[in-house]
Amino acid sequence: MEVRKEKINSEELSKIVVKGMQEKKATNIVVMDLKGIKNAVADYFVICSGNSDTQIDAISESIEGEVYKNARQDPWHKEGKQNKEWILLDYVDVVAHVFKKDRRSFYALEDLWGDAVIDFVEVDQ
Repeated sequence: MEVRKEKINSEELSKIVVKGMQEKKATNIVVMDLKGIKNAVADYFVICSGNSDTQIDAISESIEGEVYKNARQDPWHKEGKQNKEWILLDYVDVVAHVFKKDRRSFYALEDLWGDAVIDFVEVDQ
């Protein structure tokens, strides 16, 4: 059996990250398209919030699981697992940011990258 080795594109990868967030009931999910911004560090930022240390940990693990299952990629870099206020999973073209709810407004990534095209993901009820 032949295994496909095609690299998944950044838009598809951002959708997989969103799915991982939704699996653990992340709130306020935003996909920021940074492709049109000069010197952007990635194609997409995918940002969400969780209510507790336990939830943001579960969300980050869900993202890693979904991305590995669907794209066979591990994060190039990850941070924040110890302090559990802001967990960052860097897949190079797509960076997932999982914030504890009260810390998200403090860092205000949406404001810092205000030129990005922002897509607010509807939450399934």
